[in-house]
Amino acid sequence: MKVKIINKSHHPLPSYGTFEAAGMDVRAYLPEGAVTLKPRQRALIPTGLYIQLPQGYECQIRPRSGLALNYGLSIANSPGTVDADYRGEIGIILINLGEEDYVVNDGERICQMVIKQYSHVEWEEVSELDRTKRENGAFGHTGVN
Repeated sequence: MKVKIINKSHHPLPSYGTFEAAGMDVRAYLPEGAVTLKPRQRALIPTGLYIQLPQGYECQIRPRSGLALNYGLSIANSPGTVDADYRGEIGIILINLGEEDYVVNDGERICQMVIKQYSHVEWEEVSELDRTKRENGAFGHTGVN
């Protein structure tokens, strides 16, 4: 599938790390200089990227596992969603959940981008739902330690 993209940064386009990877690495575009995130602080990090997705598709923004494990860096609204009709710059809401300051540098790979197809639903209001074996069993209902 081809997706139109404008890249106003001087960095490479988002790309897959391996042939079978689902997510493409996205880089920070910080021409004014690095951004320091203190513990529990969040910031909107620009990418310089603008995309035009086909109708019926969304772009999901997800954390990078290495940054999450090693530094506590995550996406505040994970997964973030870029809708098919959005034409503005893709911004990444990074949050530092770690114990130390984290410096985000220009060109650093800060998140993953996954393009997914979606469906719209049409609600059918009813007075009751079909019965199941689980019924209303909630959190931890099926787990046995």
